[in-house]
Amino acid sequence: MEKRIGNVIIQAPGGTASKSSSTYKVSLPTAWIREMGITEDDRQIELSFDGTAITISKKLSLDEYIEARKKEDHRLYLFDYYNGQTLCTKIAADYSDCTLCFENFVSNFLHTAFGNNMSPTWEDFQKFLEDRCIPRSRAGLREYLETIGAEKYEPLDIVHKTKGRMAEDEQWIHLEVMTWQ
Repeated sequence: MEKRIGNVIIQAPGGTASKSSSTYKVSLPTAWIREMGITEDDRQIELSFDGTAITISKKLSLDEYIEARKKEDHRLYLFDYYNGQTLCTKIAADYSDCTLCFENFVSNFLHTAFGNNMSPTWEDFQKFLEDRCIPRSRAGLREYLETIGAEKYEPLDIVHKTKGRMAEDEQWIHLEVMTWQ
């Protein structure tokens, strides 16, 4: 791993920002950017912060994400989220490292899996799955689980069996488990 020491560029913002605010920028080595595959036409990045370190990585397309997980032999699930017959969101969920990648196909965020959240976490994904299931507190839950053939309340299993269909909307999920053989 190559390391370099740099400086953070601190500037006063323009426009209507408050007088006490600042913007922060970092200049990165060209060789690193090129090696990451970042170009003028493909320059989206993901920033991660764990409390002490910032990680910069190239934002992968859904296909690139799936291909990378395939090479690592990870346990990957693909979710196609529909509203009626319209594909709204594709989600690739990596159950090996609890990460995900998604792509929206409609502009109406009310029909997308994560609404206007463009950086959903694994917890957001788990909540999305649970929202497509019968509530945990519903009376008769045990009988419902027996009827659909689920041994316990596990959102992934329930969504797999019910396609995430709910009585109050037209949204549903097609689930595919990726195998690498």
